[in-house]
Formats: sequence, structure tokens, C-alpha cells
Amino acid sequence: MRETCVSVRARAGFFPYPPSPEQNVPMRRVNVIVSGNVQGVGYRFSAAQEAERLGVSGWVRNLHDGRVEAELEGEESQVDALLAWMAEGPQFAEVTSSRVSERTPKGIEGFRVVR
Repeated sequence: MRETCVSVRARAGFFPYPPSPEQNVPMRRVNVIVSGNVQGVGYRFSAAQEAERLGVSGWVRNLHDGRVEAELEGEESQVDALLAWMAEGPQFAEVTSSRVSERTPKGIEGFRVVR
């Protein structure tokens, strides 16, 4: 019974997920630099987990001055959700500010932690 329901939903346009490019979903790519106590607290790895959960592509890395930089790309709502998470960070992080710069989407896939 469930298989029948899934195939009906798929024909109705509920699947596949994520939406196909022809559905014209607004895409967004940003560069973000996060300041505060964001190194040595699991920020990068938590950000990568959250990005994967939200379906956002890109990368995250530590900067030599103690900040964290990330490049994020995905559906506008997904990127916005990850930016909101990054403004708080994981449990032991203390984010004091974040600077977001818009970029042109490139259509990248996957998310990685740069070491």
C-alpha cells in the first residue's frame, strides 16, 4: 500500500527530493566568516553535519586568526537555515559576529571540512 502511495506522490511532483533544476528553485551561494570562540569547539564538524542535514553544499575551514570561514551553496531557504545555525554554532562555541558575502552559485555538490 505504501509503495502505491509513494508512486502516486512521485507522479504528483512530491518526489524526487531535492527538486530538479527545471522546478526553478532559487539558489544561493555565500561566503561567511564567523568570529568568536569558534575553534577547538567542534564548530567545523558540527557545521558540516548541519549542512549535510539541510542539503547544503560547500566547505568550512579554520582561519589562522581564530575565525572560521565557509562557502555555502544550496536552495535559498536551506542556506538561510544554515546561516542561522552558524550564528549560534555548536554547544561550546561563542559566536560574536558573522559576515556574509553573496557569491554566484556554481552548482557544486557535497560538503567538506578543509584542514
